[in-house]
Amino acid sequence: MKFKINRDHFSNGLQQVLNVVGSKATMPILSNVLIEAEKDHISLTTTNLDLGIRCKIKAEVKETGSVTLPVKRLATIVRELPNVDVALDSTPNHQVKLTSGGSQFRIMGIGKEEFPPLPEFSDDKSFSLEQAELVNMLKCVAYAQSADETRYILNGVYFNFRDGKLSLVATDGRRLALISKELEFPAASAGSIILPARTVGELLRLLDKGAKVKISFNERRASFQIATEKDTSGLVENIYLFSKVVEGNYPNYQQVIPKETHQRIKLERELFQQCVHRAALVCSEKSNSVKIKLTSNLLEITAASPDFGESHESMAIPYSGPDLQVAFNPQFVLDPLRALTKDEVFFELKDEVSPGVFKTLESFICVIMPVRLS
Repeated sequence: MKFKINRDHFSNGLQQVLNVVGSKATMPILSNVLIEAEKDHISLTTTNLDLGIRCKIKAEVKETGSVTLPVKRLATIVRELPNVDVALDSTPNHQVKLTSGGSQFRIMGIGKEEFPPLPEFSDDKSFSLEQAELVNMLKCVAYAQSADETRYILNGVYFNFRDGKLSLVATDGRRLALISKELEFPAASAGSIILPARTVGELLRLLDKGAKVKISFNERRASFQIATEKDTSGLVENIYLFSKVVEGNYPNYQQVIPKETHQRIKLERELFQQCVHRAALVCSEKSNSVKIKLTSNLLEITAASPDFGESHESMAIPYSGPDLQVAFNPQFVLDPLRALTKDEVFFELKDEVSPGVFKTLESFICVIMPVRLS
């Protein structure tokens, strides 16, 4: 294998695939990147067996071939090379010579045959949508994923393709976020997957590099083909992300969404977010709640902790219902407010023991459980 490549394009490509490799790889080959040289590009692939990623970069290929090299060390070397032109040459015993300007490195590699292959996909269930839309939907729900290992079924985002729409759901048992959008697809393609939190994080990092993303899945795994802008990064064609899915049945999230709430107030999102943020500055681990009190045309937010003291915020709102007071974990209030982009948010309440519900006009719902008032 022999090729010449632009240092910055090479470095950028290695950065795209680096995240998947864990610090404690179970097998030495899983710490390596598979480099394959084809006619006018090279492809870089890494995997940790649960998650795999591949990207292609333009290169001047003189001899096709493949080799695997330690990805973290290689990424560091490539980033530090003195010259923008880089030449890579590998021998049959998997030793690689890397040359750039006056720098020369010899790196020991491992053959491709030991590298676990990424799964191939048939297009039985595949969907295309705008990258920006998927990023926005993921941001609106990802914060509500559970980090509790014992409830592994909740350690991810539930994708549900059904009835002509895509719904994304995440819950940790104390709050639930749901967002939907209409999407045309044949009825035969309907189905659902639970995407692990790690994969969701990678998607949020990788998306927004181009226009479209194509999602394909079956019972055991999912793939994302992410179109990239050709000119900005030297990456050609696509980035492919392959992931195992969380196996099991997602709980019936519709049961959690309150059928009726008595009071609905319209809020300026940023103003409300700032008030809750400031009020929560006195919270401590022991007393981690903010009280929201509604009276005629006024919303008051208070917090107190024996260690620090008290805070009080107030904002005028259009409200003519009965007086009402309810307490929430401030983080649960702030997360959806930070994730949304529209300035108009509706907050629905019933009483001090029922969940609060954030809604927007664009089919977003976030249900948060209250904290009991002592």
